[in-house]
Amino acid sequence: MTSVKPQPASFAVIHETSEGSAAGRKTALAYDELLRAYNALTEENQKRTVALASAAHELKTPLAIMAGYLDLLLSNRLGPLGEKQSQVLSAMKVSSERLQRFIQDFLTYSALETGNVSVELTEGNLNACLAETYDIWFTRFQAKGVALYFPVSEALPPFRFDYHKVQRVISNLLENAHLSTPSGGSVWLTGELYRWERRTRETEVKREQRRHRTDKPNSVRITVSDTGPGIAPEFHQEIFEDFVSLRPAAPDGSHGTGLGLAIARRLVAAQQGKIWVESESGSGCRFSFLLPLTPCL
Repeated sequence: MTSVKPQPASFAVIHETSEGSAAGRKTALAYDELLRAYNALTEENQKRTVALASAAHELKTPLAIMAGYLDLLLSNRLGPLGEKQSQVLSAMKVSSERLQRFIQDFLTYSALETGNVSVELTEGNLNACLAETYDIWFTRFQAKGVALYFPVSEALPPFRFDYHKVQRVISNLLENAHLSTPSGGSVWLTGELYRWERRTRETEVKREQRRHRTDKPNSVRITVSDTGPGIAPEFHQEIFEDFVSLRPAAPDGSHGTGLGLAIARRLVAAQQGKIWVESESGSGCRFSFLLPLTPCL
């Protein structure tokens, strides 16, 4: 009977190592292929974003000229208008303003996507920022028959934030509230001091800080709440994504861009803040965002 000579242990190790090396090479190749595909898609998306911004920018100037002529005609400085003429021009003006907002959304979105937006944190008065935005929107809410309230909080201290970007976030939230709230409803714009408990990795230092922490506010919470139809909980995250809009078409058949909340999320995050919504179907919406009183440099 012929005996079978056992293989040396070193042979088995080499064999396994070779198989492991082959699997590792396959994994590396697959990773490289996925990375190239990702980079190609990212580059393509960047090109489309830039093209979209260029088209929107080209439309901005002629649209502004048209809006100027509409204002001139409606002012009756070129002669009196009949009732029907005034109605037609007023409808054109509303459509022109909506298109201008769409273009501004696309320009802001493309700037954020391509990293061409810088945050300018300067010490400012948040009450003044909120009041200025409230004044801009008050007439539009009044015309729709929706009450807009802004109780001033004397407790808000001056702190560093980007004045104009905060106004843009508030305007986007107010626009949603204006479109969602029916006549006879109400919208509240508020600002208050807030204690923000950030979720961070637990360490001995963090535990020590928690033992000695106070309840002193470390941020400001800005809220826009309305009495509209509300949003079901399953959509609370989705509505902050790009080009997502749960709002039905307006009576004239127009839709929003689905960029307002996506832009708001990016602008808040750029200032080291956080934004979210609290709502149930049929119970209105409460959009809030936090800004730290002392941003990390």
